[in-house]
Amino acid sequence: MLSRQVATAGARIGAARGFSVLTATEEFPGLPSTSPGEKKGSVTSVTTLPSGLTVVTENASLTSTVSLTFPNAGSSSEASSEAGAAIASRYLSFKSGSGLSSALIVRNIEDVGATPFSSAGRRGATVGFTSAKENAAFIAPLLATQCSFEKWDVKEAQQFAAAEAAEATSNAQVSVSDQIYAAAFGAQSAMGRSYYTAGASRAAIISFYERNYILNGAVLAATGIDDHEAFLRMVEEEFPSTAGAAEPSQAAYLGGEARVSAPSTGYAHVALAFEGPTSAPLMNVMKHCLNNGSAMPFAASGIIGVYGGSEPSGASSTVDALSTAVGSAPSADIVAEAKAAAKTEALTALDSGSKSLADAMTASVLDSCGFSAKALAESYDSITADEVAKAHAAMLKSKVSLAAVGDISDVPYQATIASRFG
Repeated sequence: MLSRQVATAGARIGAARGFSVLTATEEFPGLPSTSPGEKKGSVTSVTTLPSGLTVVTENASLTSTVSLTFPNAGSSSEASSEAGAAIASRYLSFKSGSGLSSALIVRNIEDVGATPFSSAGRRGATVGFTSAKENAAFIAPLLATQCSFEKWDVKEAQQFAAAEAAEATSNAQVSVSDQIYAAAFGAQSAMGRSYYTAGASRAAIISFYERNYILNGAVLAATGIDDHEAFLRMVEEEFPSTAGAAEPSQAAYLGGEARVSAPSTGYAHVALAFEGPTSAPLMNVMKHCLNNGSAMPFAASGIIGVYGGSEPSGASSTVDALSTAVGSAPSADIVAEAKAAAKTEALTALDSGSKSLADAMTASVLDSCGFSAKALAESYDSITADEVAKAHAAMLKSKVSLAAVGDISDVPYQATIASRFG
């Protein structure tokens, strides 16, 4: 009897509420879907404006990263009297300019929950932010603020630059990196000098900044932008055109030696480098071909090589291992593995967040004046074992560069190492 009453009551309630007629979304409007929809494919658009600024956007990211890259604002573009200007200029990002104070610029960014960032190095400098998609176009014009070089802003930038340089000089890895550039391009050249240089004067900073932080030749990358044309109109209205163009720095690979003796470290850091190919995908594949044994491969614009470290007594053996790693011609199997690893690395960067995607978009535009995930994959698929073999042979024909830092009394000299490569 009780079960029949319960069943009858349930039927009445169900009929009254219409469970058999209404769907969940009809009864509860706005209820989130429990079934994920089909993933939206990314569409990338690239446009170069009359100002010389290249704008690249994509529309699939859930958040927006907008980055403005100045390819000639690295330390390799410093004049001899401007040493240290590149690192100081980085700290002028989001400072007073275009009639806005530093406090107002930062407040506008923070009010919409955006996260600003800036970076610089030997080649180029970047300033940008990550924010919610709906706020990207609103605060993007702040990236094009024309710095007014207020005395307190420049002084603060000099102080930050000095602190970063002091921290870098105490890092053995940074020191090895600096020394390999000095060995490869000459210690007195702009490319060979350390990026981590303090002491640039106010006049030097202003001269460097005004010459290299210009829109002509720069790349504005933006992720999560639904309407490329609307974003372009905003850029044309809000980003001021600049006269002239920054001259790209010319760096000739020389091949040499740089040694910094520091016996108290009780460790020997060694790097060997050669001139690398100009193609970024080919360079990345070659880097992965060198990824064997204890050698750690590295590649940067213009150079490719291997790094290792050991106790002082094992320094000679470390150099032998590095020489073998870089001197061995890669087999077809190694090339195939390297291509797969390099391609995976490149494509993974596209799914590592909006900032990584913006970086990849910028790098691709600077390398080939275009960008798409499909084209990026094809650039690796098209590389043949024969191309890698020829590039490896050409690499070994360039003069080897040696950098040694630490307790290096047992590290052979560059001339001895060079004889191993013919």
